[in-house]
Amino acid sequence: MTAKPVTLGVISDTHGLLRPEAVKALCGSDRILHAGDIGAPEILEALAKIAPVTAVRGNVDTAPWARILPETEIIEAGGVSVYILHDRGQLDLKPEAAGFRVVMYGHSHQPKMEEKNGVLYFNPGSAGPRRFKLPVSIGRLKIKAGKVDAQLVELKI
Repeated sequence: MTAKPVTLGVISDTHGLLRPEAVKALCGSDRILHAGDIGAPEILEALAKIAPVTAVRGNVDTAPWARILPETEIIEAGGVSVYILHDRGQLDLKPEAAGFRVVMYGHSHQPKMEEKNGVLYFNPGSAGPRRFKLPVSIGRLKIKAGKVDAQLVELKI
């Protein structure tokens, strides 16, 4: 029997703004991962209407509601371990040694994906207020049989 593919919707740096384009792009996700700088609890509530949400606290998430969020989180999806944090500069472990296949992060607002030592480092960029001339974007991770297909999705706003 073949395992069902898993689609993870990946979002970061909403800063209190959940755009309808982001909601539409995340529809169909089996789970949504938010890499911090959420900005308001309503963001997580709205995302939870689409799919279960796993979120970490970012540096702007200082209000009382955000204190319950962890600074890092680990999820397992489709046989793949994903480590989630807000700022990649705060990474205090060797993901390849710890068995992680993906490190998901935000903070820089710059969408990026790169493979290093068998680990995919994935930043979906910022889905909130536009910063400088950077794109407004989200990401998708499709996992099937232990393989990860990563995609950056620029939102047309």
